[in-house]
Amino acid sequence: MIKVYLVRHSITKGNLEKRYVGSTDEHLCEEGIKLAKSKKLTTVDKVYTSPLLRCVETAEILYPNIYRAIIPALRETDFGDFEYKNYEELNGNVDYQKWIDTKGASGFPNGENLEEVDCRVKNAFRFIIRDAVENQCESIAIVAHGGTIMSIASQFRVEKMDKFEYMVKNCEGYLLEIDGGSLCYQ
Repeated sequence: MIKVYLVRHSITKGNLEKRYVGSTDEHLCEEGIKLAKSKKLTTVDKVYTSPLLRCVETAEILYPNIYRAIIPALRETDFGDFEYKNYEELNGNVDYQKWIDTKGASGFPNGENLEEVDCRVKNAFRFIIRDAVENQCESIAIVAHGGTIMSIASQFRVEKMDKFEYMVKNCEGYLLEIDGGSLCYQ
């Protein structure tokens, strides 16, 4: 059995301002560093992380002495025209309203749609699990983004919930257990 800890990166300035932070490569803010340092997590055999600074820095704090593999496909959703904007800046935008009305199905203008994100993330997750099995890992951590974690949790879930219900707070996440090809979710 492999335990898979899905952990969202810690807090950034953009998170505090409630912005859509996708491809913007932000460092953790002071509050984010303090939050990550306050967490006491289970030791794992290997860590897989998005290449973006907020994930790399979170992984370095949470798992300081554990090998970290950078997986480009774990990056956050490309928010296109909505990148680094918040609700106040997007309120009244026709494309934003369409995105809300379709629960994201319309995709982000000049960015990714949810199917593209799910396909990219599913392939990354499968690669990670194969790698963990080949390396005989008993437990791994995936330090990634809210959108990435929502995609993994919604695609490989036991409970049927709307994708957006899987959103987690910074430095929190889920535990998945994979046993002989079966997946359990906690």
